Amino acid sequence: MTKLRQSGDYQMPVVDRGVRPGTVFRIIVLAIVLTASAAAFVVFKNQLENEIVLGILGVLAMVGIFFLVSSVIGFIEVMPQSRPDELARTFLDAHEDGTVVTDRKGRIVYANAAYGALTGAKGAAGIQSLETILSRNREATEAVYRLTNGLREGKQGHEEFRLLKPLANGAMTGSGAHWFRLKARVLPLEDAKSNPLYLWQIADITAERDDQERFFKELQNAIDYLDHAPAGFFSAGRKGEIFYINATLADWLGIDLTKFQPGAISIADLVAGEGLTLIQSVQAEPGLKKTKVLDLDLRKGNGQSLPVRLIHRVSSTRDGAPGESRTIVMSREGDDSDQSASNAAMRFTRFFNNTPMAIASVDGAGRILRTNAPFLKLFAGLVSQDDVERGITIDAVLNETERGQLEEALAAAKDRQGDIAPIDSLHPADEGRHFRFYVNAVIDQSEQAPEEAAIVYALEITEQKALENQMAQTQKMNAVGTLAGGIAHDFNNVLTAILLSADHLLLSARPADATFADLMEIKRNANRAAVLVRQLLAFSRKQTMRPTVLNLTDVIGDLRMLVDRMTGTNVKVEVDYGRDLWPVRTDLGQFEQVLLNLAVNARDAMPEGGTITLRTRNLPASEVAALGRRELPEDDFVTVEVSDQGTGIPAEIMDKIFEPFFTTKEVGKGTGLGLSMVYGIVKQSGGYIYPESEVGKGTTFRILLPRHVEIAEAREEAAPGEASAAGPSAREAATAPAAQAEPTDLTGDSAVVLLVEDEEAVRRGGKRMLETRGYTVHEAGSGVEALEIMDELDGAVDIVVSDVVMPEMDGPTLLRELRKKYPNLKFIFVSGYAEDAFARNLPADAKFGFLPKPFSLKQLAVAVREMLDS
Repeated sequence: MTKLRQSGDYQMPVVDRGVRPGTVFRIIVLAIVLTASAAAFVVFKNQLENEIVLGILGVLAMVGIFFLVSSVIGFIEVMPQSRPDELARTFLDAHEDGTVVTDRKGRIVYANAAYGALTGAKGAAGIQSLETILSRNREATEAVYRLTNGLREGKQGHEEFRLLKPLANGAMTGSGAHWFRLKARVLPLEDAKSNPLYLWQIADITAERDDQERFFKELQNAIDYLDHAPAGFFSAGRKGEIFYINATLADWLGIDLTKFQPGAISIADLVAGEGLTLIQSVQAEPGLKKTKVLDLDLRKGNGQSLPVRLIHRVSSTRDGAPGESRTIVMSREGDDSDQSASNAAMRFTRFFNNTPMAIASVDGAGRILRTNAPFLKLFAGLVSQDDVERGITIDAVLNETERGQLEEALAAAKDRQGDIAPIDSLHPADEGRHFRFYVNAVIDQSEQAPEEAAIVYALEITEQKALENQMAQTQKMNAVGTLAGGIAHDFNNVLTAILLSADHLLLSARPADATFADLMEIKRNANRAAVLVRQLLAFSRKQTMRPTVLNLTDVIGDLRMLVDRMTGTNVKVEVDYGRDLWPVRTDLGQFEQVLLNLAVNARDAMPEGGTITLRTRNLPASEVAALGRRELPEDDFVTVEVSDQGTGIPAEIMDKIFEPFFTTKEVGKGTGLGLSMVYGIVKQSGGYIYPESEVGKGTTFRILLPRHVEIAEAREEAAPGEASAAGPSAREAATAPAAQAEPTDLTGDSAVVLLVEDEEAVRRGGKRMLETRGYTVHEAGSGVEALEIMDELDGAVDIVVSDVVMPEMDGPTLLRELRKKYPNLKFIFVSGYAEDAFARNLPADAKFGFLPKPFSLKQLAVAVREMLDS
């Protein structure tokens, strides 16, 4: 049954559901006020500036809470029973939003006065439902439809829509289109599930929308002004990542804002030179902000620099961590006015901070007055901008041992003396870094810094010192190598004479003779001396090498068993083979000596046992720079590492370990030539060797051999050679590996030999030995004498055996002169130096044999016989 109640000019129908009317009105009021409270949150979120609306909605929210609590505790019931319904109707009729309650079928149960005024209704009979009123507008109809579906599911909601005309000819203030907000919710009644009532509220929000639009326009105007301001601007996060940059600065730097992504670039990407150090030096106290004016250069997109002045403001978190920053950028590009002192000062500051040299001005006591960006960067951790402001002294960046020199230099600067000697100093906290300081006196103090006494310039010379040490070490090794090579050459002559004489005596001695044992002892010790000489030649890189293409995996695999036997039972040998090793080109026997020597040294460094590790790897050219070795070219290498767990090598002797005769072993347990031989063999193979050691933990020797490119070998094989048609060349025959079969007949068959040797003992011994084999021997003491003998004999010589190093005319020159008249003359060089040491000075097609000193009678006879047979 429906009853009508008078409310002002309207009859409000109320559905009788067996509940007290006062309860219905309380629930309606409660629902309206709670809805208003929810609207307060929405409006607060959308427009924080509207304090009046917030105030009204806040009051409504408080009233709603009051009614809610009153309903629960029964406080309303203490009032007269005739008042609640009247109060509720009065409150609802006075509410500014149009409110209407409908049943599930859309029939109106209640409508307040604001609803009637908004829809233009004349009395209760003129009240129409929202569906009827809004049916003429598609946008509004869709909004009502969506809210109705939500109500049927028990959900509340709200919609906003725009109408070009008033609601059913209702009175609307203002002209033009109006905006409305429509809210809907289900009333929380006891029988809401079976017979729900829906509460609808509609409000004209045109003024609110106008305020929002005005706010956004003002915001857009502010953004447009910031974008097109005559100054640049950017903001950055804690790590320097830039979140915003205005259009002015983007235009200056050539940044496309359409492609700009917040956080994609950082301050470091914008700043040129050492300006980043200046920016990083601005640090605020914990929880505070700090602003600093900086003159520096920014980097344009085309690589050019843009001189600017920054007003840089940074914040700091409460724990002291860097916070966000805001920066205004003033461009000084094109400012060439020399009449402005301030402009000149700004230009000086720019140049002062962009110079590659660290500069600081100090007073007479050494207190730092001013620094540039490179100074702060060079001595980061020792001096900061805050330290300068607190009055730190310049001696903070010098090692204690050089601070006395600094005091003397500052005293000289105060006395305005010139030519103050520079000071070389180590880093106070890192002795691996070297610095050089120049102190210049300030003759005319400026008004800005009248106490300024000296300008201190600082350069880091760590790399220069390393290069100087490396150059000195290289020069020393070369000098020692030259000395060792000369000694070895002379020793080879002496040993050759000894060996030839011993062989001559052994020819006429029988094993039963008393002198036979002494002769064998002489020959054995001469051969031992020859081994030492070869080690010296290896160090001086003048020993004879027969390089072949090797796979180091196979070489180390074949050598593994021998290394195991030499290192003993308490030392374990492990091999870590690299995959797909590139080939290298070196002498197999010599390289085996390198590995064996390093393995023996590793064993001796572990008297109580341990593990020796042999490791091979490919080192591509792209990874060479990571080693930090300036002398290494960016080529492909194969690395071989020999590591131990021994006592290690002290740093003070590390630069001496490759020197000949330097050893740390006891007397009689080492000659000191092992590592020098290793050094020479590796160097002569075109490689590099680097030791790394830590006392008490072990040592690693890293050998780098250049990768062998097979193309060079293919060209040599493809080139047609004379030897392919007429057997092996004389040079190939004389330098062939020992595996080649020796001639069975070593007699001379009356062949004529011209023996050219400046060392008389060697020449005499060689002549006597060849004559015992049936050769006719002519001897000459120099190349000039040899040419004269050839003319006397009219070229009737079968073979020439000549030393390489001789006075007046050396062996290679003699070969070239003889080949002019006798192009097919056979020739053997005899030398204590390596074949490559002189062969490079001969034509590429020069054919000759080679016999290294010292040699025995048999070796000489074999070389001559092979050359004659070829």
